[in-house]
Amino acid sequence: MHPCQETLCVICGKTFRQKSSLRTHEKLHTGEKPFVCETCGKDFRQRGDLCIHERVHTGEKPFVCETCGKAFTQKSHLSLHEKVHTGEKPFVCETCGKDFRQRGDLCIHERVHTGEKPFVCETCGKAFTQKSHLSLHEKVHTGEKPFVCETCGKAFLTKSDLCKHDRVHTGEKPFVCETCGKAFKQKCNLCTHESVHTGDKPFVCETCGKAFRQRGNLSLHERVHTGEKPFVCETCGKAFPTKSDLCKHDRVHTGEKPFVCETCGKAFTQRGNLSIHERVHTVEKPFVRETCGKTFAKKCTLRIHQREHTGKKPFVCETCGKAFAQKCTLRIHQREHTGEKHL
Repeated sequence: MHPCQETLCVICGKTFRQKSSLRTHEKLHTGEKPFVCETCGKDFRQRGDLCIHERVHTGEKPFVCETCGKAFTQKSHLSLHEKVHTGEKPFVCETCGKDFRQRGDLCIHERVHTGEKPFVCETCGKAFTQKSHLSLHEKVHTGEKPFVCETCGKAFLTKSDLCKHDRVHTGEKPFVCETCGKAFKQKCNLCTHESVHTGDKPFVCETCGKAFRQRGNLSLHERVHTGEKPFVCETCGKAFPTKSDLCKHDRVHTGEKPFVCETCGKAFTQRGNLSIHERVHTVEKPFVRETCGKTFAKKCTLRIHQREHTGKKPFVCETCGKAFAQKCTLRIHQREHTGEKHL
């Protein structure tokens, strides 16, 4: 028998240097998984894969990083981790030059340039660049939320979402700003905060040029130009550009006032209104007119005062053309035309 025939897969034509490698490969075609975990019943094609899996149950992590002491269940995971310390990223994208620690990460990244999305949801047809993203998406259809908070019972799609939620109960804020020391529960919140110090606003509106620190804020702003109001009140049909605006509006119908002053018990529909009210008790007046030094509790009151200096009267009566410094004064004036009596 020719030596090559011993290492050739007769089903797909793939060749192997060792006969044992061919036998392992042939199980891909037959579906054979003879090595079964006695603890959970999961089965594997190779004994080595079963041995690695069993460490999930035993907690064994025999491969330890000599630099930081972190331990791993697999040698390959340790080798990958060590590149964090060396900074080694040997796999480079030929299109944009971005480098990666793993060849697999490079392959996934290259799909950004090719537009390839090989993993397709059988339910809705949505396509993804990574299998893990498809697996996560499929849970949207099944309603599966396997990660449950032991404290309150709330369930989540991913383990990372559960970890983030746990910090609500523990109060842990592991992400600390090196500039001012402020701590955050999530890394993305820290990144957003750091732009306060750098002044970085990378997300720019193509219509008017206004810049924002967060992409989400840019998306909300763009609705000013498009007029999009996707959040509709089920009671009266009024539409709003953001979900938070709709929630605030809903309280008009429900009468809910969840924000209560601890000093006098007065309740408000919005947290901002409560903050303004609390200045009545603290006598705090943070808004200062630079010209005359006069202080105000509300920003809107400062604006009205500024018009006394500038003489600006932006509110104009459409009937007679008379102008006013305040909107409420215009409304009172308009009753002279309509005959409406102020109660």
